[in-house]
Amino acid sequence: MRTHPFLDTAFLPAWSRLVPTEIEPDITVALVRAQAAIEAITGRDRATLTYENTFLALEDATEELNIAWAKVGHLQAVADSAPLREAYNAMLPKVSAFYAAIPLNPELWARLRALAETPAARALTGVHRRFVEETLADFRQAGADLPHEQRGRLEALQAELAQLTQKYSENVLDATNAWQLVVDHEERLKGLPQHAVAAALRNAAAKNLGTAEKPIWRFTLHMPSQEPFMTYVEDDALRREMWTAASAVGATSPQDNTALITRILALRAEKAALLGKAHFADLVLERRMAKSGERALGFLEDFQQRAAPAFTRECRELEEFKARQTGASAANPLAPWELAFWSERLRRERYAFDEEILRPYFPVQSVIAGLFDLVSRIFGLQVKERAAGEVETWHPEVKFYEIHDGRGRHIGSFYADWHPRESKRGGAWMGYLVTGGPTASGGRAPHLGYICGNLTPPAADRPALLTHREVETVFHEFGHLLHHLLGEVEIKSLNGVNVAWDFVELPSQIMENWCWERESLDLFARHFETGATIPEEIFQKMTAAKKFRAACVTMRQVAFAKMDLLLHIRAKEWGGVADIEPTARALIADCLVPTEPPAPTIVKRFNHLFSDPVGYAAGYYSYKWAEVLDADAFSRFRREGIFNATVGREFVEKILSRGNSADPLELFRDFMGRDPDPLALLERSGLAG
Repeated sequence: MRTHPFLDTAFLPAWSRLVPTEIEPDITVALVRAQAAIEAITGRDRATLTYENTFLALEDATEELNIAWAKVGHLQAVADSAPLREAYNAMLPKVSAFYAAIPLNPELWARLRALAETPAARALTGVHRRFVEETLADFRQAGADLPHEQRGRLEALQAELAQLTQKYSENVLDATNAWQLVVDHEERLKGLPQHAVAAALRNAAAKNLGTAEKPIWRFTLHMPSQEPFMTYVEDDALRREMWTAASAVGATSPQDNTALITRILALRAEKAALLGKAHFADLVLERRMAKSGERALGFLEDFQQRAAPAFTRECRELEEFKARQTGASAANPLAPWELAFWSERLRRERYAFDEEILRPYFPVQSVIAGLFDLVSRIFGLQVKERAAGEVETWHPEVKFYEIHDGRGRHIGSFYADWHPRESKRGGAWMGYLVTGGPTASGGRAPHLGYICGNLTPPAADRPALLTHREVETVFHEFGHLLHHLLGEVEIKSLNGVNVAWDFVELPSQIMENWCWERESLDLFARHFETGATIPEEIFQKMTAAKKFRAACVTMRQVAFAKMDLLLHIRAKEWGGVADIEPTARALIADCLVPTEPPAPTIVKRFNHLFSDPVGYAAGYYSYKWAEVLDADAFSRFRREGIFNATVGREFVEKILSRGNSADPLELFRDFMGRDPDPLALLERSGLAG
């Protein structure tokens, strides 16, 4: 008898049983059951409709499928293989079509709408009222009011978008993994920190390259390898080689995303037009804090204008610095593969500060232990690791933790998978597998989530030593995780991170602030050999250097977000464009550091925009928007104490636990007592003048 491991209701998945051959049969069963549950709602006599047998029944109808498909998607991200990819892609169109069809089911929509107009439904309050309103808005935004023919077209383009964006993602991963740079003379690596040299040697050995007598150093496009290489290697030709390869990801055969992008933009534009919107940005932002594409674009252009004078000055300063250092007769634009290298040289001269000097103070386990100490002090949480082998994981490196609150309640558990593998996609992210929260019996079920990254791995003779940016990444993703695990919303689809995307980064980005405070750094920034905290002289240099090239950092984020919005707002103009790259670059040319040759944009490897049917498409501005929220919200901690448990408790009660149970602006006002003020971010970025 088939056991259907992906449908197992146990809180902790048996990962060894979740194999590719089980995906098609298990997801097929889940689809059949979910469809039957929906048909049970649509088959009800309208006279017998209640909130429980319509709205709540719909919430329950997809629960099994949601959980099963989340496991499949997670494995595809962390343990990719040819059989898994084949099984995933075989079911992706069916799953996408099923979800797209729900709001386009006329019988279901008629019953939800009829029930919503009854006195009983209008009498609902709190989260239940919010659930009805959000469900109706979801259906309308997804096309529930469309005529029959247009509903059919919408379903078809949704299915095509799912396939195209999955292919885009696969191309980025495959192109990243396909490239390597092999160096056989160590003197060519002059300038590269010793830890990166050692990592490249181990990387080569893992691929059976080189011997003890004739060592080989292997570099890849994964960030722990690429970033220090581009920042420190003095050999200009080597940096150029890596930069050229990175720029080609998603842009060359057989992993060329050029045609995919044009088609994805066209389908998104068609979807928006079907739903009565001028463009895709207005469609997706209608229910976010920004409300429209034009408002989001105006927000970005305001930041661009504020940063522009400092941006121009910073670009000129770097050109002049290189000219002085090289004895050139005139300052000229740098090559794109020189930017990180000469920026780091300028930082060293100006602040006598090299970021690598911090790395010994950030062994990954100390960082994580300090993070747990921090959330204990601020939020009253106790995080404990389960011993290796007690809980099954998808890879031996993965750790498993449980979190209890001050009352001893098990509020949730999570997996942590921090280091790169070829079978794992790039970047860092958080996700969830089980949504718990308040139960009908008055109890509370725990949540289950995970955090993943591609941080510097450990060496044979030392632990994983992180950069400060990697430390911020750990804190950032843990903030997302807390948003899920601390959810106290009884409607699961309104819990945790299921909020407006320009609000979802507030809980994550606010955590990064503690990576810059002396008191909190002393909790976890300890030298891996001596246990010493960061010396005050280094701390002062580190904080002084924080605003180094701040306008360039701001403009980089503005460029990504502006390109995103303009590609979607003006998508009708790109229909006949064979290659979107020149167009994308022209849209943001005034935001880019001038280089010679001009650097291409990241449009062909921009997973945030094109590896999901929606994802961050027309929403990348959310990072900068949420920076305003996080800088402002953290100002309360700065005023009242960065370990202030009262403020921490309020942040949990008014933000982290509330999910989408109320409008995000209402939640922010509840915590801060007023609307967001951008001044805190401008001051933090050095752009307030």
